[in-house]
Amino acid sequence: MTPPAQSEIATASTSSAAPQLAALLQGTGISQLDQTGWIRVTGEDRVRWLNGMVTNSIQQLQDGEGNYNFLLSVQGRIQGDATIFAEPDALLMETAASQVKVLMPLLDRFIIMDDVELADATGFQSGLLVAGPKAASLLARIGLNVEDLALLQKRTMPWNTAQVSVLHVESPLIPRFELWADADTTPKLFEALQNAGAVLCAAQSLEWLRILEGTPLYGADIRDRELPQETGQIRALHFSKGCYLGQEIVERIRSRGNVHRTFSAFRLDGELPAVGAALQADNKQIGELTSVAAIPLPTDGGMIVQLALGYIRREALDRGVPLHYAGGVAVPISLPFSAAASSALRPASESSERV
Repeated sequence: MTPPAQSEIATASTSSAAPQLAALLQGTGISQLDQTGWIRVTGEDRVRWLNGMVTNSIQQLQDGEGNYNFLLSVQGRIQGDATIFAEPDALLMETAASQVKVLMPLLDRFIIMDDVELADATGFQSGLLVAGPKAASLLARIGLNVEDLALLQKRTMPWNTAQVSVLHVESPLIPRFELWADADTTPKLFEALQNAGAVLCAAQSLEWLRILEGTPLYGADIRDRELPQETGQIRALHFSKGCYLGQEIVERIRSRGNVHRTFSAFRLDGELPAVGAALQADNKQIGELTSVAAIPLPTDGGMIVQLALGYIRREALDRGVPLHYAGGVAVPISLPFSAAASSALRPASESSERV
């Protein structure tokens, strides 16, 4: 699921969002997937052609398997992201609904003599997110067994008299599953999940969860000026798949060993800044904050932690120099953030890069 931009959730009620976050971190939360879009790719040349358009390898995907990808410009700048799943006669690209209208024309420009067709499949099914440490057991309680569903695997299961597509989606902090079914079945699934104990979660709690995970969002943390390695999402890259759009830049960065700026998480001590606030060290701007939140953790003391995601010059991070923003100090930390270890936030230099 792709949460909405922070400007869309600024008016959400913190008092109602806090118990929703607790449900996501300690139990099971559910939410409608009304911000998710789908592109269906068909035709005899679909695998070869799409493999040349995205940063990960999709040639070896078997039916129901998926992986995360960037779509790049010729200059290697990120134009969008998508998780791609294989079906017997198609490839399905899951992305934000807002990206579909951008990615469709971008992809269509590169269909020349290829047997490939693109279709916007966003409205054909409706979806639910089921997330939390107890999500799998709750789904089993309503008749959907997901215990053996591998990460980024998609499987169609019978439920009552209907068919439900279940996706085990990526999340570094808690288990997440997506349920996709026809418009008549989804409300029945929703009711069954709520009756089994799942808590309805709105946009604010899901945004807090995203920041606790340290997952960058396209359009907020990832813009069309970012290079893939700057985002830290190495899971989206395959370095031996062959040629694809923008590959020359990605390979040049890999061969040189690093990038000048990198995506990071920060603990904020001071006033909560606005999104876009500059980071400074030694009176020089060395970064920016792209997502910011004061998050009420489900702890006995009701701890509120101020966290941010953003970019920082690599040399400033490596040197460990003090980082400032207008109104406070930013301390680089490791994410995902564990509420159980809330008293011991680790410096980012102590953890290995997320892959």
